[in-house]
Amino acid sequence: MIRGIRYTDEFKQEAVNQVANYGYSEIDVSGRLGISTKSLYDWIMKFK
Repeated sequence: MIRGIRYTDEFKQEAVNQVANYGYSEIDVSGRLGISTKSLYDWIMKFK
């Protein structure tokens, strides 16, 4: 079974901040950080 990469809460929070505070799109942030947009959307809901 393949396991996913674990990201720290600090990494997740910074990714969310780039969307929420700096106005970058979810697609831009996920592409730059090499994460799925699904993960980013999940993190946004978690840290809201």
